[in-house]
Amino acid sequence: MSVLTLEVKEIIEDAPNLKTYVFEHGLRAKPGQFVMVWMPGVDEVPMSIGWQSDTQFHLSIALAGDCTKAIHEQIKVGDKLGMRGPYGNPFTHEGYKNIVLVGGGCGMPPMLSLAQSATKAGVKTTVLLGGRTKDHLLFEKKFKDLGCEIHAATDDGSKGHKGFVTDVLEKELEKGGVDCVYTCGPEMMMVKVAQLAQDYNTPSQVSLERYMKCGFGICGQCCIDGTGLRVCKDGPVFPGEVALKHQEFGKYKRDSAGVKIGLDGCRL
Repeated sequence: MSVLTLEVKEIIEDAPNLKTYVFEHGLRAKPGQFVMVWMPGVDEVPMSIGWQSDTQFHLSIALAGDCTKAIHEQIKVGDKLGMRGPYGNPFTHEGYKNIVLVGGGCGMPPMLSLAQSATKAGVKTTVLLGGRTKDHLLFEKKFKDLGCEIHAATDDGSKGHKGFVTDVLEKELEKGGVDCVYTCGPEMMMVKVAQLAQDYNTPSQVSLERYMKCGFGICGQCCIDGTGLRVCKDGPVFPGEVALKHQEFGKYKRDSAGVKIGLDGCRL
């Protein structure tokens, strides 16, 4: 674990609501791990690590609250951001030959990091991209450059399958031969992915997002109802069958005060 203050070398607008911030630093994070990003005077938030190399890493930050809004509006190329990490339990692909990655929206960065690692190890990697429109499908070229097989699904039908990306997943599972399914993105999508994988007797790994304070398992802020597991330390990646045992998975989260918040953002 490191505490860093790094200069933003480049900012890429990858989608209407998402910017990728490029840092020149060999973070050496494992796929699915995260860093706690500090915006002075605003807040500190967990961010999944995306594309990586020996000398560079990317953080793709979606507009989703006060802290990310401040980063989008205030941080320019040449400015610095504070961060600590990497933290968390990563994705694993050891022993697998054929895997499927299912992502939607801002859940795609850790999928890209996983695809880098898996394809380097010679694992056949199929990527199912989900988004509201074709403009919200992230990193398609990067996945192609890695040699991944790609299928898209959009809500409006502007590219690929018109409808849910989980419809495409079911077709892949029906073919057989999938060793593991991985997912990150909207929680209701991930619930369906984990359920489908279970129905087809296929292992799955799910990356969850919860409100965090410490990021390394001490404060208990991100404990999950039903299991008591900590998202920051025991996750954010959980086996699908474990995630399905979380009482709140696909139903609600908790805010900074511990109040239950529905996935629609309303207090329960």
